[in-house]
Amino acid sequence: MDVRSVVNGYRDELLSRLGKLVAINSVMGTPTADAPFGEAPKEALQCALDMMAKDGFRTVDVDHYAGYAEMGEGEEVIGIVGHLDVVPARKEDGWDTDPFVMTEKDGVLYGRGVSDDKGAVVASMIAMKALRDLKVPMTKRVRLIMGTNEENGSKCLEHYVEKEGSCDWGFTPDGEFPGVHGEKGMVGAVYRSKLTGIRAIEGGTARNVVCPKCTVTVDKASFSRKKLEDYFNNNNLEFTISETEKGIEITVIGVAAHASTPELGVNAISWLFTGLKEAGYQDPFVNFYCSHIGLNTDGEGLGCKCEDEFGALTLNAGVIGMKDGVIEGSIDIRFPVTQNSRRVVSMMKERLEDEGGAVEIINTVEPLFFSPDSPLVTSLLSAYQEVTGDYETMPMTIGGGTYAKEIENTIAFGCAFPGKDYRIHNANEWVTVDELLLQAEIYVNAVIKLMNV
Repeated sequence: MDVRSVVNGYRDELLSRLGKLVAINSVMGTPTADAPFGEAPKEALQCALDMMAKDGFRTVDVDHYAGYAEMGEGEEVIGIVGHLDVVPARKEDGWDTDPFVMTEKDGVLYGRGVSDDKGAVVASMIAMKALRDLKVPMTKRVRLIMGTNEENGSKCLEHYVEKEGSCDWGFTPDGEFPGVHGEKGMVGAVYRSKLTGIRAIEGGTARNVVCPKCTVTVDKASFSRKKLEDYFNNNNLEFTISETEKGIEITVIGVAAHASTPELGVNAISWLFTGLKEAGYQDPFVNFYCSHIGLNTDGEGLGCKCEDEFGALTLNAGVIGMKDGVIEGSIDIRFPVTQNSRRVVSMMKERLEDEGGAVEIINTVEPLFFSPDSPLVTSLLSAYQEVTGDYETMPMTIGGGTYAKEIENTIAFGCAFPGKDYRIHNANEWVTVDELLLQAEIYVNAVIKLMNV
């Protein structure tokens, strides 16, 4: 038996398993005593563990934070670390199908999580079954670790590591092939202002997603409607302007994208505010936003623009809202792997506030970096090359943060293939069935490589 034929034999089972997991809307919910991230993430974890237990693998639920399925023997652990939680999705946000009903069209699967990261978790399940079928000698333990809070802080994996420890060799199938040897650091912040004439505002789905829709209500006759319409039309924006009892309601439709690549999206918040300013709307907060954030995604307005040989700093304004007359919004900064959070924050210190608003730093995460020549990186690279025949694409650094920052001796490896945009964190997230099977084959080869390091 060769690896490919064994893996491809599980095609129907892969589809069945992924369909069941996609059907669970595992967005973070209200924590309870036995569901630390809400009932739906817990349900997804239990569903996945039940699948693996039925297969005969050893399974453990780590206090409903995370769980794992294990095979093999030995002191060393090879970890495959995926997540079962997802970012929010609503059909009205541009989905052509129900995001929580996995839909196949001509070999392409659509649904929230088919790529990020339920599809990769199921591919990893199939890889473990194939390893057993192939009777690969197990001198180390192979553990598929599944978390439930990756999209909202990775507290799940933090708890797992406290209880179970790290791994000796590991990869998380939540990045890109042929491997991610560096991940940018992060600075999370919020901006606030009560010096505004805005009546109401709401926008965004998550801080790590480019805002796809924003609605604001302002006083009548506070801006030039013609100038605003011209500005939006000239920039090919979808929008509506209507009169309500509270004033003039303006909605801008943008394009969602992951916060690590904000330049790939269209930020509805930023375009709405720059449009209002262009249309003559006089407001301290709008001025603050346009000067400190605006349409740039490089941090220039906050004084933290920088780059190194591996990439440049990016900034995303993800969500915004208003409560008791105070506007509050999120800022997600990803900074280069050779920088540190202290320096980035110090670059911003002169630009954190003015009369229109203020920015507060709420958390920082340091970068992750492995040498491209390290045994972990080279082993995974060779596993990818042997299966795909792609010897040109090399390991990279990314702006996205993965589980690799939370557990030792681990890098992101897959699930995205080079040059593909799977619309993760966006409407119509997709992946092909053949690519999921190819992932599984690569993961089989990766485990075999790591078994021999």
